[in-house]
Amino acid sequence: MMRTSSNVTGAAFMIAAMAGFSLTDATAKLLTEEIGLGQIMFVRGIILTVFTVLIAWRSRALSRIGAVSDRRVIVRSLCELVAAVAFLQALKQMPLANAASIIQCLPLAVTLGAALFMKEPVGWRRWSAIIVGFIGVMIIIQPGPDGFQQGAGYAVVAMLAASARDLLTKTIRSDVPAIIITLATAVLLTIGGAVLGTLEQDWSMMSWPIMLKLVLAAIFLLSGYQFVVFAVRLADISYIAPFRYAGLLWATLLGILLFRTYPDMNVLVGGVIIVAAGLYSFYRERKKGLEPLAETGQPVASEGGGPIVRAEEDMLKERK
Repeated sequence: MMRTSSNVTGAAFMIAAMAGFSLTDATAKLLTEEIGLGQIMFVRGIILTVFTVLIAWRSRALSRIGAVSDRRVIVRSLCELVAAVAFLQALKQMPLANAASIIQCLPLAVTLGAALFMKEPVGWRRWSAIIVGFIGVMIIIQPGPDGFQQGAGYAVVAMLAASARDLLTKTIRSDVPAIIITLATAVLLTIGGAVLGTLEQDWSMMSWPIMLKLVLAAIFLLSGYQFVVFAVRLADISYIAPFRYAGLLWATLLGILLFRTYPDMNVLVGGVIIVAAGLYSFYRERKKGLEPLAETGQPVASEGGGPIVRAEEDMLKERK
């Protein structure tokens, strides 16, 4: 009974975390209407870097700072950079709920990648779930004779890059502190934002309303991280992982409230198919005693969210 109660509380924290991440995405979408993508990434990256350095200092991991030069850490950070740029482009060009629906296919894409590149055993039932999930993505994208809208293409690229990020995370040596992985990602995202802003020549003076939105985006992002930590500490990961799909509901609600955009029937149908396929895949993983392959936190907006959670877990174990 005690564990059941902890799992229910953990699920509530995961739902709250998805709300924080969805608010981050919604704020980023508002910002794309006012300043360039590079500037958003640069300022947000600075905030994330400061936060990450503080956690690394608290966990006494700064002595391992040399691990940022590890090839796998660098490649993982590059994948996160691609995912961040692509997802911001998607948010700029399409409704929030559409982009969020496509990103929800991430766990299935990670399972596919693990089967193809890491020789993970995947039975015919999970293969069927993967196929059904990607059919849901195609329903959302609605490719026609002229192809599909550019924003949807960016969302797919973000989803694939985030899948590669998750798979690469599992190949990094276990002696590399998780928070150092996050620090490498935060620094590269900041540099990437500076380079992108320079190439676009799209730097703008930031008014107080813009600064407020950037600060709010950071607060929402960090609150999402913290709620994920609470969820992971309290509950079984296999129990709370399906509740990440609450992000789709939050994104739909925020799209309606902030942008007056209502999801089309193809988005609703495709989103339901993706969530159903993902839930079935989680069910099969849980039945076989496997942990979900994808990182538990927000797929894209939470740059390095998974390693931050694991760093907090490491500190908790040390205190015990």
